[in-house]
Amino acid sequence: MRLSLFVVGLPLVFGGCVSTLPPDVVASSAAVEEPSARPVAYRSPVSGYVTRQPVDPKPWRRQNDLQSPQKGGDS
Repeated sequence: MRLSLFVVGLPLVFGGCVSTLPPDVVASSAAVEEPSARPVAYRSPVSGYVTRQPVDPKPWRRQNDLQSPQKGGDS
């Protein structure tokens, strides 16, 4: 039990002693002087919604012929 205490505890103690504190966070004068950004206008999340109704399927052979290259052409 004491061995596990040393294995776990000592690195934590030494890590706490060795680590440095982070620098103080201070707002710079340049950040204060810059103008703020324009407020964003509200836009509804459903503004671009388009309703779509199910339709009957079209004949697949005609659809395939429209998409395929001309007969005898390079494919």
